[in-house]
Amino acid sequence: MSAHKASAGSRDASLLPVRAPDAGWYLTLYPDAAEGGGCFVSSRRKAGGGVPGSAVDPERSRAEAARRAGVKVRRYCAANGLDRLGTLTYAGAGCHDPGQVRADVGVFFRRLRSSLGGAAFPYVWVPEWHPGGHGLHLHYAMGRYVPRGKIDEAWGHGYVHIKRLSDVPPGAGGLRQGRSTARYLSKYVTKAFSSVDRASGLHRYEVGQGFQPRGLRLHGRSGHEALAKAVAVMGGAPAAEWWSRDAPAWEGPPAYWFSWDHARAVAS
Repeated sequence: MSAHKASAGSRDASLLPVRAPDAGWYLTLYPDAAEGGGCFVSSRRKAGGGVPGSAVDPERSRAEAARRAGVKVRRYCAANGLDRLGTLTYAGAGCHDPGQVRADVGVFFRRLRSSLGGAAFPYVWVPEWHPGGHGLHLHYAMGRYVPRGKIDEAWGHGYVHIKRLSDVPPGAGGLRQGRSTARYLSKYVTKAFSSVDRASGLHRYEVGQGFQPRGLRLHGRSGHEALAKAVAVMGGAPAAEWWSRDAPAWEGPPAYWFSWDHARAVAS
């Protein structure tokens, strides 16, 4: 039986009746990143929302914020085929000032962009506190070859490292490579939300602006109807899917998520 078919005799949450004119199943599809997800909304005008219990459980709220950040990083990496991972480290005693680190990495990417001809390019960076007490260093991802000398010159504060991922088969394509990169970065994104500078208001990660995958908002009177619209856009059925009805511990509204093995360009 298909993963999105309800078992016999059970009430399929994806077929919940619509009780308000603007109620239904909403799905935000990211064709460039080949994934999408959403949930059932009883009424678009209904106030409230968020993570159940987050107001009285800061740790849970922080974990949910980290999860959302990880999702955004995954979509960005996948949509832009980021397949090169690097690290920027300070020489000497290191840098222990989160604000200074963020200023330095901003200068780094501006210098790198200038040395490559001035055209903007997609990238992601995430700070991490060094476990040995050396202060902060930075993990970053890009999707293009850059001569090592240009990276050294653009950083200028110590040491650099860059490598292309080798854990995906040759010819696997930018989508799969980008998702693999995101898996590496996700652990640093999660750590950034529990680090000691979490109350500073500083960004836990940053991306090159202008390259975020565009979301396409879809709506259906049932989950299957919304999925059918996504399938029409993507040109085929998803390779993987998740429905909250299959997760006994799920506490939010009925929800779903899908991913495809191929991206799809959508005209603006």
